[in-house]
Amino acid sequence: MLTVEEKLVKALEEVVKERFQVDVEEGFVMVEVPKDSSKGNYATNLAMRLTKILRRNPQEIGQEIREALLNKLDIIEDIEVAGPGFINFQIKNTAMTEIINTIISQGDDYGKNQSGKGQRVLVEYVSANPTGRLHLGHARGAVWGDCCTRLYNASGYDCLREYYINDAGHQIDMLGVSLYERYKELFGQTPDLPDDGYHGPDVIEIAKELKEEFGDKYLNVDKQEALAFFRNEGKARELKQIKIDLDYYRCEFDSWASETDLRNSGLIESSIEKMKEMDLVYEAEDALWMRTTKFGDDKDRVLVKNDGTYTYFAPDIANHINKIERGYQKLINFWGADHHGYITRVKAALTALGYPKDILEVDIIQMVRLMENGEEVKMSKRTGNAVTIRELCDDIGVDSARYFFLTKALDTHLDFDLGVARSKSNDNPVYYAQYAHARSCKILNSVERIAEVQQFNLLTSNQEVDLIKHLSSFPETVANAAADRAPNKMCNYIQKLAQFIHAYYATSRILNADSEDLKNQRLSLLKASQITMHNALSLLGIDAPQEM
Repeated sequence: MLTVEEKLVKALEEVVKERFQVDVEEGFVMVEVPKDSSKGNYATNLAMRLTKILRRNPQEIGQEIREALLNKLDIIEDIEVAGPGFINFQIKNTAMTEIINTIISQGDDYGKNQSGKGQRVLVEYVSANPTGRLHLGHARGAVWGDCCTRLYNASGYDCLREYYINDAGHQIDMLGVSLYERYKELFGQTPDLPDDGYHGPDVIEIAKELKEEFGDKYLNVDKQEALAFFRNEGKARELKQIKIDLDYYRCEFDSWASETDLRNSGLIESSIEKMKEMDLVYEAEDALWMRTTKFGDDKDRVLVKNDGTYTYFAPDIANHINKIERGYQKLINFWGADHHGYITRVKAALTALGYPKDILEVDIIQMVRLMENGEEVKMSKRTGNAVTIRELCDDIGVDSARYFFLTKALDTHLDFDLGVARSKSNDNPVYYAQYAHARSCKILNSVERIAEVQQFNLLTSNQEVDLIKHLSSFPETVANAAADRAPNKMCNYIQKLAQFIHAYYATSRILNADSEDLKNQRLSLLKASQITMHNALSLLGIDAPQEM
């Protein structure tokens, strides 16, 4: 069932085509809720946008649209063409309130839409090396990627959530060496830890576990055998902890793709062979280079170093080819700000190999500052190292940890205020939203049942009308947030919905309404509001408590 906004947009698109013989692309016709409700329920600047195409006065265009729509759409009470050509719509109360029963009947499915139907998308996020615990630097990208995939799934996309495990190469070798040295230290030997090794407490803990399980066995074997053992055990145990922490943080994955498996598959070699056939590579300085400058990169890039080993670039190309060969039309990556310069070379490689230029999209995760009492918090109080995701969640709760990372666009710097995140007050946006839900549940749970209502003719106050309009825009908000990969739009929606619910609670007598009809209509509106808040919070992986 179409919302009022969707009906207006559809009718306006038809008018433009039938009345003015103009074909416009999707998104050309826009309808919005005016800030001043006295102007009407909805408004559009369509007449002014058509002025550039038709070369006519926008007031005249607006009047023609008004005449055509009044005869076409029976949900309209009145249309006003104001000022330079704004068109304001007054919607019949019966049409506005239809959404209440729609929401109640759809329940948990309200907000789901098919705006992404037919699109296969692979989203890669987090993808941290399995060499240590996930820390604050991973937290923002983890929850952002997770929420984008939730929005994709709610909008009909065929979406795969993937973690690419960088479990091969130098950093994994250094993990093995570090673990081996810590293991020897437990038997009284002096450790020889490499400068670029891993010195964190997690390595010490794993070494203790291995000593308990295997005793001194690996003091008495060939060093290369020992290093291979510690390398494999180290990455397996670090990855296990990463999975535990991500599960605790409510970030789920459908696929865990391994760089080691990729290297063993032969795909790197076959992709390089393909590049050779296409004359995309050359040898210089005893290394193999790719001609990425021909495709927008600022310099050519090394694929195979002069010692015969691969750079990070070679398996990364193969990884993206593998994604495409699995049938995904769009690849989405979330990368840290330090990877900004890496985007161009990967895109250049895919373009060079004949894939569509826009098949890969990369969103950059800007830095986060953890703040407490006006001071930046950089280190864990427990370990003296970077604050981990688990420590943050244990401190302020998973709901606050997730929500605060979603409040601002990903490409902006974020100051994360621990004091506000911990507070149980309306200053905390998570608490404010959850309290609106709990307040609704308290009233709804106080009645045995809500009588079925067929018409909502008594819901006429500004608070009720504003709330109904906001509820009706939810599916469109979900679709837009998915298309733009912008969970922060959902936060904005939730805060406004909470504001409307709190205002409704404060100004409207619900259980003590003047009549039984009014009571039932208000209870139905409250039920629709509670359902929508629950669904909105769920899309961000936030709990919707019934009591607080």
